[in-house]
Amino acid sequence: MRWSRRRPSSGRSCVADLVTLRSDALTASIHPLGAELWSLRDAEGRELMTDADPAFWAGHAPLLFPIVGALAGDEYRLGERHFAMPRHGFARRSEFALVEADASSALFRLEASEASRAIYPFDFRLDMAFALTGATLAMTATVSNRGDTPMPFSFGYHPAFAWPLPYGGAAEDHRIVFDCDEPAPIRRLDPATGLVAPEPQPGPVEGKVYAPTYADFEADALIWDELQSRSLIYGLPGQTRLRIDFPDAPMLGIWQKPGARFLCIEPWAGIADPLGFTGDFADKPGVMTLAPDAQQRLRMDVTLLES
Repeated sequence: MRWSRRRPSSGRSCVADLVTLRSDALTASIHPLGAELWSLRDAEGRELMTDADPAFWAGHAPLLFPIVGALAGDEYRLGERHFAMPRHGFARRSEFALVEADASSALFRLEASEASRAIYPFDFRLDMAFALTGATLAMTATVSNRGDTPMPFSFGYHPAFAWPLPYGGAAEDHRIVFDCDEPAPIRRLDPATGLVAPEPQPGPVEGKVYAPTYADFEADALIWDELQSRSLIYGLPGQTRLRIDFPDAPMLGIWQKPGARFLCIEPWAGIADPLGFTGDFADKPGVMTLAPDAQQRLRMDVTLLES
């Protein structure tokens, strides 16, 4: 096999080697624990992802499944049954099987187990495909319902990109440029519960441009639940930047820890519970439902744009 493995250098506990893929422009390394993208480097070896400093947050790019965000009381209801579920679900802490790989692509798989059915009683399959083509890393999640009952779920990407990117300029000189105007208000999280607060807040985007600051995140994430865009460009104007495409995600979260050297740009198909929500999980805002034998694909592409 032509794909390579190496030991992670992070202090985080590792259960397997990283799987490393290469193109002429990018190198990507993925950890089977959570099928999590740990590193994305350009042709000169410059890191485009977080430094994962544990003083702030040791994550890299967890996959959020079968929920995004927090649940009220860390549990949800299906009919008359109640189930406990940690914030962002269990996929990020689950070992994925490596199904196949070559020099520039890999497919990881997570399937329902006795442990997963105890907290999510569905016969699911989550395939996570990574493919490098030139300056683009394509990531495609495929959620399958292999059972005989409708399956409600949410899914989200949670990648942490270097802030600032390694091409010069200060963090607060970076910009996020959406592909559409984004005049809608945003949502914030209730600090006591991590649930979506009821009152929308004025959006920070001027036309298509958002200028992130550390102060923006003192009250946690910024959440767009009425997003028009399905693509954005992140970085310092005039320098090499990243284009992030997310055609299947109708929501977006942006988050970081003030002072840290990362910025999470998170396409979501789902959201935390609204404050006060007591309904059935299938009726929660942002939840999708798959019919038996159906699939849902959710793609995210990261492209390096030379200046």
